[in-house]
Amino acid sequence: MSRLNVATVWLAGCSGCHMSFLDLDEWLLEFAELANVVYSPVASDTKVYPEGVDIALVEGGVANRDNLELILKVRARTRILVSFGDCAITANIPGMRNMLGGSEPVLRRAYLELADGSGALPQAPGLVPELLEQVLPVHQVVPVDVYLPGCPPSADRIRACLEPLLHGEWPVMEGAELIRFG
Repeated sequence: MSRLNVATVWLAGCSGCHMSFLDLDEWLLEFAELANVVYSPVASDTKVYPEGVDIALVEGGVANRDNLELILKVRARTRILVSFGDCAITANIPGMRNMLGGSEPVLRRAYLELADGSGALPQAPGLVPELLEQVLPVHQVVPVDVYLPGCPPSADRIRACLEPLLHGEWPVMEGAELIRFG
């Protein structure tokens, strides 16, 4: 069996899902025999999302133009996209800014009202990604193949999702231990 190309992607989230992935401990050795990690914030220096990815775990919501550009590229270049964690599935904590009514009130609050007196709105196109009006869950932007809830999902839950995929099977994500949020 040839090794699959696997990517992990970090959008608007805390990286807790990636930390949980690292909690797979010894199973990571088995994983390494079945997969090439071709893109990841924790295991790769690659800055460009590659073609021909078999499985992508996408953590976080879509909050800014960079996130939007990346998720569109990920979907176009990936066979199986896993919405990885509650932020990717519901927008969760990053999505709380949606209650403020758009990006302008968020920027005003963060950069002017809470500043130490020298506040200024970020004006660095290409350096500071432009916020979207709302943080969106991944499935509102691109089709998702597998949902892996949790904040973060436990290592056991991640393995229950990944192991079948690595063997060419579909994961059975049923029961409270595998589908509970939070």
